[in-house]
Amino acid sequence: MEEMMRRRLLCVVAAVGLALASVARCDPQVPCYFIFGDSLVDNGNNNYIVSLARANYPPYGIDFAGGPSGRFTNGLTTVDVIAQLLGFDNFIPPFAATGGDQLLGGANFASAAAGIRAETGQQLGGRIPFAGQVQNYQTAVQTLVNILGDQDTASDHLSRCIFSVGMGSNDYLNNYFMPAFYNTGSRYTPAQYAGALIADYRRYLQVLYNYGARKVVLIGVGQVGCSPNELARYSADGATCVSRIDSAIQIFNRGLVGLVDEFNALPGAHFTFINAFNIFQDILANAASYGFTVTNAGCCGVGRNNGQVTCLPYQAPCANRDQHIFWDAFHPSEAANIIVGRRSYRADSPNDVYPMDISTLASI
Repeated sequence: MEEMMRRRLLCVVAAVGLALASVARCDPQVPCYFIFGDSLVDNGNNNYIVSLARANYPPYGIDFAGGPSGRFTNGLTTVDVIAQLLGFDNFIPPFAATGGDQLLGGANFASAAAGIRAETGQQLGGRIPFAGQVQNYQTAVQTLVNILGDQDTASDHLSRCIFSVGMGSNDYLNNYFMPAFYNTGSRYTPAQYAGALIADYRRYLQVLYNYGARKVVLIGVGQVGCSPNELARYSADGATCVSRIDSAIQIFNRGLVGLVDEFNALPGAHFTFINAFNIFQDILANAASYGFTVTNAGCCGVGRNNGQVTCLPYQAPCANRDQHIFWDAFHPSEAANIIVGRRSYRADSPNDVYPMDISTLASI
Protein backbone atom coordinates (compact mmCIF):
# COMPACT_ATOMS: atom_id res chain seq x y z
CA MET A 1 0.00 0.00 0.00
CA GLU A 2 2.87 2.39 0.89
CA GLU A 3 4.58 1.63 -2.41
CA MET A 4 1.34 2.35 -4.31
CA MET A 5 0.94 5.70 -2.53
CA ARG A 6 4.58 6.58 -3.23
CA ARG A 7 4.15 5.89 -6.96
CA ARG A 8 0.96 7.94 -7.12
CA LEU A 9 2.69 10.85 -5.35
CA LEU A 10 5.53 10.66 -7.86
CA CYS A 11 2.97 10.72 -10.67
CA VAL A 12 1.33 13.83 -9.24
CA VAL A 13 4.71 15.54 -8.89
CA ALA A 14 5.67 14.54 -12.41
CA ALA A 15 2.34 15.74 -13.78
CA VAL A 16 2.77 19.13 -12.13
CA GLY A 17 6.34 19.43 -13.35
CA LEU A 18 5.47 18.54 -16.93
CA ALA A 19 2.12 20.29 -17.11
CA LEU A 20 3.32 22.87 -19.60
CA ALA A 21 5.17 20.37 -21.72
CA SER A 22 3.37 17.04 -21.81
CA VAL A 23 1.17 14.65 -19.90
CA ALA A 24 3.05 12.51 -17.40
CA ARG A 25 2.87 8.78 -18.09
CA CYS A 26 2.06 6.72 -15.00
CA ASP A 27 1.00 3.18 -14.32
CA PRO A 28 -2.77 2.69 -14.41
CA GLN A 29 -4.48 2.50 -11.03
CA VAL A 30 -5.31 -1.17 -11.66
CA PRO A 31 -3.50 -3.69 -13.87
CA CYS A 32 -6.50 -4.59 -15.99
CA TYR A 33 -10.11 -3.76 -16.81
CA PHE A 34 -12.65 -6.32 -18.02
CA ILE A 35 -15.93 -5.11 -19.53
CA PHE A 36 -19.25 -6.93 -20.03
CA GLY A 37 -22.29 -5.33 -21.60
CA ASP A 38 -24.28 -4.40 -24.68
CA SER A 39 -24.21 -1.71 -27.39
CA LEU A 40 -23.69 1.03 -24.81
CA VAL A 41 -20.13 -0.25 -24.41
CA ASP A 42 -19.48 -2.62 -27.35
CA ASN A 43 -16.36 -1.38 -29.13
CA GLY A 44 -16.14 -3.81 -31.99
CA ASN A 45 -17.06 -7.37 -31.01
CA ASN A 46 -20.16 -7.34 -33.21
CA ASN A 47 -18.02 -6.37 -36.21
CA TYR A 48 -17.04 -10.03 -36.38
CA ILE A 49 -20.50 -11.62 -36.33
CA VAL A 50 -23.51 -11.57 -38.64
CA SER A 51 -25.82 -9.04 -37.04
CA LEU A 52 -27.97 -6.02 -37.77
CA ALA A 53 -26.59 -4.58 -34.51
CA ARG A 54 -23.36 -3.18 -35.92
CA ALA A 55 -21.90 0.31 -35.97
CA ASN A 56 -18.68 -0.01 -37.96
CA TYR A 57 -19.75 2.49 -40.60
CA PRO A 58 -19.97 6.29 -40.85
CA PRO A 59 -21.26 8.47 -39.33
CA TYR A 60 -20.68 6.34 -36.20
CA GLY A 61 -17.28 7.32 -34.87
CA ILE A 62 -17.34 10.72 -36.58
CA ASP A 63 -15.65 12.24 -33.52
CA PHE A 64 -13.54 9.20 -32.62
CA ALA A 65 -9.83 9.38 -33.46
CA GLY A 66 -9.93 6.06 -35.30
CA GLY A 67 -13.21 6.69 -37.12
CA PRO A 68 -15.95 4.00 -37.12
CA SER A 69 -14.86 1.21 -34.78
CA GLY A 70 -18.06 -0.55 -33.76
CA ARG A 71 -18.86 1.94 -31.00
CA PHE A 72 -22.53 2.94 -31.06
CA THR A 73 -21.93 6.66 -30.66
CA ASN A 74 -20.11 9.56 -32.29
CA GLY A 75 -17.04 9.27 -30.07
CA LEU A 76 -16.20 7.78 -26.68
CA THR A 77 -18.31 5.34 -24.70
CA THR A 78 -18.62 5.47 -20.91
CA VAL A 79 -16.07 2.66 -20.46
CA ASP A 80 -13.60 4.50 -22.71
CA VAL A 81 -13.89 7.44 -20.32
CA ILE A 82 -13.51 5.17 -17.28
CA ALA A 83 -10.43 3.52 -18.81
CA GLN A 84 -8.85 6.94 -19.35
CA LEU A 85 -9.62 7.99 -15.78
CA LEU A 86 -8.12 4.74 -14.48
CA GLY A 87 -4.91 5.75 -16.23
CA PHE A 88 -4.77 3.31 -19.15
CA ASP A 89 -2.74 4.59 -22.10
CA ASN A 90 -5.03 2.83 -24.57
CA PHE A 91 -8.69 1.90 -24.70
CA ILE A 92 -9.53 -1.64 -23.60
CA PRO A 93 -9.64 -3.73 -26.81
CA PRO A 94 -12.57 -5.88 -27.95
CA PHE A 95 -12.08 -9.53 -27.07
CA ALA A 96 -12.71 -10.53 -30.69
CA ALA A 97 -9.59 -8.63 -31.78
CA THR A 98 -7.22 -9.36 -28.92
CA GLY A 99 -5.39 -12.24 -27.29
CA GLY A 100 -2.14 -13.38 -25.76
CA ASP A 101 -0.24 -10.91 -23.58
CA GLN A 102 -2.74 -8.16 -24.43
CA LEU A 103 -5.21 -9.89 -22.12
CA LEU A 104 -3.02 -8.96 -19.15
CA GLY A 105 -4.51 -5.46 -19.46
CA GLY A 106 -8.10 -6.66 -19.81
CA ALA A 107 -10.64 -7.06 -22.58
CA ASN A 108 -14.06 -5.81 -23.62
CA PHE A 109 -16.54 -8.69 -24.04
CA ALA A 110 -19.61 -6.51 -24.70
CA SER A 111 -21.92 -7.25 -27.60
CA ALA A 112 -24.61 -5.05 -29.11
CA ALA A 113 -28.20 -6.40 -28.78
CA ALA A 114 -27.08 -8.78 -26.03
CA GLY A 115 -29.05 -9.33 -22.87
CA ILE A 116 -29.10 -11.32 -19.70
CA ARG A 117 -31.62 -13.69 -21.29
CA ALA A 118 -30.39 -15.84 -24.17
CA GLU A 119 -33.26 -14.91 -26.51
CA THR A 120 -33.00 -11.15 -26.00
CA GLY A 121 -32.20 -9.29 -29.21
CA GLN A 122 -32.56 -12.36 -31.42
CA GLN A 123 -34.59 -10.41 -34.00
CA LEU A 124 -31.38 -8.47 -34.76
CA GLY A 125 -29.33 -11.56 -35.54
CA GLY A 126 -26.04 -12.56 -33.99
CA ARG A 127 -24.97 -11.29 -30.58
CA ILE A 128 -23.11 -12.61 -27.53
CA PRO A 129 -25.47 -12.87 -24.53
CA PHE A 130 -24.22 -12.49 -20.96
CA ALA A 131 -23.61 -16.26 -20.75
CA GLY A 132 -21.43 -16.17 -23.86
CA GLN A 133 -19.49 -13.16 -22.59
CA VAL A 134 -18.78 -15.00 -19.34
CA GLN A 135 -17.63 -18.04 -21.33
CA ASN A 136 -15.26 -15.83 -23.31
CA TYR A 137 -13.90 -14.46 -20.04
CA GLN A 138 -13.30 -18.01 -18.80
CA THR A 139 -11.30 -18.64 -21.98
CA ALA A 140 -9.31 -15.47 -21.33
CA VAL A 141 -8.56 -16.57 -17.76
CA GLN A 142 -7.10 -19.83 -19.02
CA THR A 143 -4.85 -17.82 -21.34
CA LEU A 144 -3.75 -15.68 -18.39
CA VAL A 145 -2.96 -18.77 -16.32
CA ASN A 146 -0.78 -20.05 -19.17
CA ILE A 147 1.00 -16.69 -19.51
CA LEU A 148 1.56 -16.10 -15.79
CA GLY A 149 2.56 -19.67 -15.08
CA ASP A 150 0.09 -20.83 -12.48
CA GLN A 151 -3.41 -20.28 -11.15
CA ASP A 152 -2.35 -18.51 -7.95
CA THR A 153 -0.42 -15.83 -9.84
CA ALA A 154 -3.33 -15.35 -12.22
CA SER A 155 -5.77 -15.10 -9.31
CA ASP A 156 -3.63 -12.45 -7.63
CA HIS A 157 -3.49 -10.48 -10.89
CA LEU A 158 -7.25 -10.69 -11.46
CA SER A 159 -8.05 -9.75 -7.85
CA ARG A 160 -6.56 -6.29 -8.49
CA CYS A 161 -8.48 -5.68 -11.74
CA ILE A 162 -11.70 -3.74 -12.26
CA PHE A 163 -14.66 -5.58 -13.79
CA SER A 164 -17.72 -3.69 -15.02
CA VAL A 165 -21.03 -5.26 -16.01
CA GLY A 166 -23.74 -3.28 -17.75
CA MET A 167 -26.50 -5.67 -18.79
CA GLY A 168 -30.28 -5.46 -18.85
CA SER A 169 -31.21 -2.63 -21.21
CA ASN A 170 -31.96 -4.98 -24.09
CA ASP A 171 -33.92 -7.34 -21.86
CA TYR A 172 -36.45 -4.50 -21.67
CA LEU A 173 -35.94 -2.71 -24.98
CA ASN A 174 -35.52 -5.79 -27.17
CA ASN A 175 -37.60 -8.28 -25.21
CA TYR A 176 -40.10 -7.35 -22.48
CA PHE A 177 -41.44 -4.22 -24.21
CA MET A 178 -41.36 -5.70 -27.72
CA PRO A 179 -44.54 -7.83 -27.86
CA ALA A 180 -44.32 -8.32 -31.62
CA PHE A 181 -41.33 -10.62 -31.09
CA TYR A 182 -41.48 -11.73 -27.45
CA ASN A 183 -44.17 -12.95 -25.06
CA THR A 184 -42.34 -12.13 -21.82
CA GLY A 185 -44.46 -9.00 -21.39
CA SER A 186 -47.59 -11.13 -21.09
CA ARG A 187 -45.98 -13.99 -19.14
CA TYR A 188 -44.39 -11.92 -16.37
CA THR A 189 -45.38 -8.95 -14.27
CA PRO A 190 -42.60 -6.32 -14.08
CA ALA A 191 -41.62 -7.61 -10.62
CA GLN A 192 -41.56 -11.24 -11.79
CA TYR A 193 -39.49 -10.35 -14.85
CA ALA A 194 -36.98 -8.36 -12.81
CA GLY A 195 -36.71 -11.29 -10.42
CA ALA A 196 -36.01 -13.71 -13.27
CA LEU A 197 -33.34 -11.39 -14.68
CA ILE A 198 -31.68 -10.97 -11.29
CA ALA A 199 -31.61 -14.75 -10.78
CA ASP A 200 -29.73 -15.20 -14.07
CA TYR A 201 -27.48 -12.21 -13.33
CA ARG A 202 -26.57 -13.71 -9.93
CA ARG A 203 -25.55 -16.97 -11.57
CA TYR A 204 -23.22 -15.28 -14.05
CA LEU A 205 -21.70 -13.04 -11.38
CA GLN A 206 -20.94 -16.13 -9.31
CA VAL A 207 -18.97 -17.57 -12.24
CA LEU A 208 -17.01 -14.31 -12.56
CA TYR A 209 -16.25 -14.44 -8.84
CA ASN A 210 -15.21 -18.10 -9.08
CA TYR A 211 -12.82 -17.10 -11.89
CA GLY A 212 -11.09 -14.35 -9.97
CA ALA A 213 -13.26 -11.23 -10.18
CA ARG A 214 -13.13 -9.31 -6.89
CA LYS A 215 -13.59 -5.63 -7.75
CA VAL A 216 -16.87 -5.63 -9.65
CA VAL A 217 -18.96 -2.68 -10.84
CA LEU A 218 -22.64 -3.32 -11.61
CA ILE A 219 -23.90 -0.55 -13.88
CA GLY A 220 -27.64 -0.05 -13.54
CA VAL A 221 -29.99 0.32 -16.49
CA GLY A 222 -30.63 3.94 -17.44
CA GLN A 223 -33.86 5.68 -18.43
CA VAL A 224 -34.71 3.59 -21.47
CA GLY A 225 -38.18 5.19 -21.43
CA CYS A 226 -36.57 8.53 -22.30
CA SER A 227 -34.70 7.32 -25.40
CA PRO A 228 -35.77 8.78 -28.76
CA ASN A 229 -37.00 5.38 -29.95
CA GLU A 230 -39.32 4.84 -26.99
CA LEU A 231 -40.48 8.49 -27.11
CA ALA A 232 -41.29 8.06 -30.80
CA ARG A 233 -43.25 4.86 -30.13
CA TYR A 234 -45.10 5.63 -26.92
CA SER A 235 -44.87 9.29 -25.84
CA ALA A 236 -47.90 11.41 -26.82
CA ASP A 237 -45.94 14.65 -26.90
CA GLY A 238 -42.61 13.15 -27.93
CA ALA A 239 -40.97 14.55 -24.81
CA THR A 240 -42.50 12.91 -21.74
CA CYS A 241 -40.59 9.77 -20.74
CA VAL A 242 -42.50 6.49 -20.80
CA SER A 243 -43.15 5.83 -17.12
CA ARG A 244 -44.23 2.18 -17.39
CA ILE A 245 -40.85 1.32 -18.93
CA ASP A 246 -38.81 3.31 -16.45
CA SER A 247 -40.81 1.98 -13.50
CA ALA A 248 -40.11 -1.60 -14.55
CA ILE A 249 -36.40 -0.82 -14.94
CA GLN A 250 -36.22 0.63 -11.45
CA ILE A 251 -37.44 -2.68 -10.00
CA PHE A 252 -34.54 -4.38 -11.75
CA ASN A 253 -32.06 -1.75 -10.54
CA ARG A 254 -33.13 -2.29 -6.95
CA GLY A 255 -32.38 -5.97 -7.49
CA LEU A 256 -28.83 -5.06 -8.53
CA VAL A 257 -28.35 -3.22 -5.24
CA GLY A 258 -29.40 -6.42 -3.49
CA LEU A 259 -26.81 -8.38 -5.48
CA VAL A 260 -24.10 -5.95 -4.36
CA ASP A 261 -24.96 -6.66 -0.75
CA GLU A 262 -25.05 -10.41 -1.38
CA PHE A 263 -21.68 -10.61 -3.08
CA ASN A 264 -19.96 -8.28 -0.65
CA ALA A 265 -20.51 -10.98 1.98
CA LEU A 266 -18.09 -13.25 0.07
CA PRO A 267 -14.37 -13.37 0.97
CA GLY A 268 -12.36 -10.59 -0.71
CA ALA A 269 -15.34 -9.27 -2.70
CA HIS A 270 -15.77 -5.55 -3.35
CA PHE A 271 -18.90 -5.06 -5.47
CA THR A 272 -20.50 -1.69 -6.16
CA PHE A 273 -23.51 -0.30 -8.03
CA ILE A 274 -23.49 2.66 -10.42
CA ASN A 275 -26.89 4.35 -10.47
CA ALA A 276 -26.95 5.18 -14.18
CA PHE A 277 -30.69 5.83 -13.94
CA ASN A 278 -30.14 8.58 -11.35
CA ILE A 279 -27.22 10.10 -13.25
CA PHE A 280 -29.19 10.19 -16.50
CA GLN A 281 -32.24 11.58 -14.73
CA ASP A 282 -30.10 14.44 -13.44
CA ILE A 283 -28.68 15.11 -16.90
CA LEU A 284 -32.17 15.28 -18.39
CA ALA A 285 -33.54 17.47 -15.59
CA ASN A 286 -30.61 19.88 -15.76
CA ALA A 287 -29.76 19.60 -19.43
CA ALA A 288 -29.02 23.30 -19.95
CA SER A 289 -26.49 23.38 -17.13
CA TYR A 290 -24.61 20.57 -18.88
CA GLY A 291 -24.71 22.39 -22.21
CA PHE A 292 -27.45 20.31 -23.84
CA THR A 293 -30.17 21.92 -25.94
CA VAL A 294 -31.78 18.75 -27.39
CA THR A 295 -32.94 16.11 -24.92
CA ASN A 296 -35.53 14.03 -26.79
CA ALA A 297 -34.17 13.45 -30.31
CA GLY A 298 -31.19 11.67 -31.78
CA CYS A 299 -28.46 13.62 -33.53
CA CYS A 300 -28.65 10.99 -36.27
CA GLY A 301 -31.75 9.00 -37.15
CA VAL A 302 -35.00 8.95 -39.11
CA GLY A 303 -38.62 9.79 -38.29
CA ARG A 304 -40.23 11.16 -35.17
CA ASN A 305 -37.60 12.22 -32.60
CA ASN A 306 -35.00 10.91 -35.08
CA GLY A 307 -35.86 7.72 -33.27
CA GLN A 308 -38.07 5.54 -35.45
CA VAL A 309 -35.10 4.29 -37.48
CA THR A 310 -31.59 4.47 -36.11
CA CYS A 311 -28.65 6.20 -37.80
CA LEU A 312 -28.24 4.95 -41.38
CA PRO A 313 -24.94 4.34 -43.16
CA TYR A 314 -23.40 7.61 -44.38
CA GLN A 315 -26.37 9.64 -43.15
CA ALA A 316 -25.44 13.24 -42.34
CA PRO A 317 -25.69 13.74 -38.55
CA CYS A 318 -26.46 16.98 -36.78
CA ALA A 319 -23.69 19.55 -36.52
CA ASN A 320 -24.24 20.36 -32.83
CA ARG A 321 -23.44 16.89 -31.50
CA ASP A 322 -22.23 18.13 -28.12
CA GLN A 323 -25.64 19.70 -27.53
CA HIS A 324 -27.52 16.42 -28.00
CA ILE A 325 -27.92 13.98 -25.12
CA PHE A 326 -28.64 11.22 -27.64
CA TRP A 327 -26.53 10.34 -30.64
CA ASP A 328 -29.08 8.04 -32.29
CA ALA A 329 -32.42 6.38 -31.51
CA PHE A 330 -31.02 4.47 -28.53
CA HIS A 331 -27.53 5.57 -27.55
CA PRO A 332 -26.14 8.62 -25.76
CA SER A 333 -23.76 11.02 -27.43
CA GLU A 334 -20.11 11.21 -26.47
CA ALA A 335 -20.91 14.36 -24.49
CA ALA A 336 -23.41 12.46 -22.34
CA ASN A 337 -21.13 9.42 -22.07
CA ILE A 338 -18.34 11.61 -20.70
CA ILE A 339 -20.61 12.86 -17.90
CA VAL A 340 -21.79 9.35 -16.99
CA GLY A 341 -18.25 7.97 -17.14
CA ARG A 342 -16.84 10.72 -14.93
CA ARG A 343 -19.60 10.38 -12.35
CA SER A 344 -19.15 6.60 -12.30
CA TYR A 345 -15.46 7.07 -11.62
CA ARG A 346 -15.89 9.85 -9.07
CA ALA A 347 -19.43 10.37 -7.78
CA ASP A 348 -20.95 13.86 -7.81
CA SER A 349 -23.74 12.79 -5.48
CA PRO A 350 -24.20 10.09 -2.82
CA ASN A 351 -27.05 8.82 -5.02
CA ASP A 352 -24.69 8.12 -7.93
CA VAL A 353 -23.15 4.98 -6.44
CA TYR A 354 -23.56 2.33 -3.75
CA PRO A 355 -21.45 1.85 -1.72
CA MET A 356 -18.48 3.46 -3.53
CA ASP A 357 -17.38 4.95 -6.84
CA ILE A 358 -14.85 3.38 -9.17
CA SER A 359 -11.95 5.57 -8.04
CA THR A 360 -12.44 4.31 -4.48
CA LEU A 361 -12.82 0.71 -5.66
CA ALA A 362 -9.56 0.98 -7.61
CA SER A 363 -7.70 2.14 -4.52
CA ILE A 364 -8.72 -0.84 -2.36
